[in-house]
Amino acid sequence: QVQLVESGGGSVQTGGSLKLSCVASEDTWNKYCMAWFHQTPGKEREEVARISAAATETSYTDSVQGRFRIFRDNGKTLYLQMDRLKRDDTGMYYCGASRPLANWYTLRSADFISWGHGTQVTVSS
Repeated sequence: QVQLVESGGGSVQTGGSLKLSCVASEDTWNKYCMAWFHQTPGKEREEVARISAAATETSYTDSVQGRFRIFRDNGKTLYLQMDRLKRDDTGMYYCGASRPLANWYTLRSADFISWGHGTQVTVSS
């Protein structure tokens, strides 16, 4: 499985911005669909954004639509631009990679099988 390392988390005030990065151990472009997940203590990991292998498609959960942007380069790196942050955005953020050549149109959250160790985001007022 591809190895993933997230970075870019930190502490910000409400309304602020952060940019998360996720570097893979191999080129993921045109091979793996990628996603960002959010987790808070005592809750399950929830998908917030996903992007297709060639970056032609993106999808967001309602709570981040219009505030977050997922994008990737044509090599190993995935990003999450987080703007207008809210306190509810606080938590660990993980990037995930699908199985190789997964079908975007039938992709489920459970199909993201490779994970990094996460990066902490804390939003305070």
